[in-house]
Amino acid sequence: MDSNHAQLGRGALETHLAGLLGVDRFKDYGPNGLQVEGRATVRRLVSGVTASLAFIEAAIADGADALLVHHGLFWRGQDGRVTGWMRQRLGRLLAADVSLYAYHLPLDAHAQLGNNAQLGARLGLVADAQFGEQALGFIGPAPEGTADAAALAARVAVALGRTPVLLPGDGRPLRRVAWCTGGAQGYFEAAIAAGADAFITGELSEPQAHIARETGAAFLACGHHATERYGVQAVGEHLAREFGIAHRFIEIDNPA
Repeated sequence: MDSNHAQLGRGALETHLAGLLGVDRFKDYGPNGLQVEGRATVRRLVSGVTASLAFIEAAIADGADALLVHHGLFWRGQDGRVTGWMRQRLGRLLAADVSLYAYHLPLDAHAQLGNNAQLGARLGLVADAQFGEQALGFIGPAPEGTADAAALAARVAVALGRTPVLLPGDGRPLRRVAWCTGGAQGYFEAAIAAGADAFITGELSEPQAHIARETGAAFLACGHHATERYGVQAVGEHLAREFGIAHRFIEIDNPA
């Protein structure tokens, strides 16, 4: 299928990604890099958000030599036994001799290719500062055409194809907007302290409704999966350009 494409060594791919994404800078919730070792060379890379069974099976059917994901298989605090869903996922990868590369916080944070940068590009947001733990949050001027939180929510709905949950705060004009993809609802207070009039992330927990009411800052929960579809695609496209390997992104829908 990919005879006209170059090939890249499994280890060389991991080394390049470690340097590109600055893996050593982050204290993370699981291992970043090669999580499952497959065949020695990569001609065809398939990227996706999460190493779910549906994604693994779709990628193998597509002829992948390696998978690149944001949410890998292994996380701090897991049970550790290879049973049930873990056995199913690992079994498919090992039987097909396919590698799995996973990058969590490093993929969120990259200034050009990361989830925050790529989401910002789709919303017209340009960061001029970072905030929060490990400087994962981005903040910048409100984009033109988003005078208030309702207008910002409408822009998000068009860009992501889903209506966000909006906590409008006090309805103030937007001067500064902060964002951090995925499950970063805990960054809301740090975003406010950094000067944000509105904060965009993926998920909403109970405390944020009260914080929005009491501080007047708006909060937009736009979907964990929905906000984190773009970084892994950008990295896959970078690798295709840099090394001449084939790349395809496969979307597995997730309402979360």
